[in-house]
Amino acid sequence: MNAEVRMYDRLFLDAQPDAGGKDFMESLNPNSLRVITAIVEPSLANSKAGQEFQFERHGYFVADRVDHKSGKPVFNLAVGLKDSWGSDFTKGD
Repeated sequence: MNAEVRMYDRLFLDAQPDAGGKDFMESLNPNSLRVITAIVEPSLANSKAGQEFQFERHGYFVADRVDHKSGKPVFNLAVGLKDSWGSDFTKGD
């Protein structure tokens, strides 16, 4: 069964988007939201809005509270399994 899956990434490309008088709008990540079509288990078509799942090797997802409908599942990434963002803060940039 096909499902809409919304993959979220960090909103800004820079850890401090407005530091030093920079315009934070210039640091917006154009890829902060990717919407993909995924093939999921047929049982997920009947899941309830707000229900949580782990999709192997990708992360934890939640059925969208507004757009998720029986027969037309929509899932939002809640927590990814790997994240390189945290390591950027420890480098002392």
